[in-house]
Amino acid sequence: MEAGPILNTRQLAERWGCGEQTLVNQRHRGAGPRWIKLGRLVRYRLTDVEAYEESQAQGGAAA
Repeated sequence: MEAGPILNTRQLAERWGCGEQTLVNQRHRGAGPRWIKLGRLVRYRLTDVEAYEESQAQGGAAA
């Protein structure tokens, strides 16, 4: 199984143009993309982030 790209909180915040605290708050509420914890480090698999982004798509015509 190939791991693929992994993002830290700062990288995901930059990708989404939000603050890191927004992602911290999402985790505490059980919202947002799936995340993994490696020791004290929180990481996001790019595949999980992309799946979450797709699930949030709204409006327009479905292809």
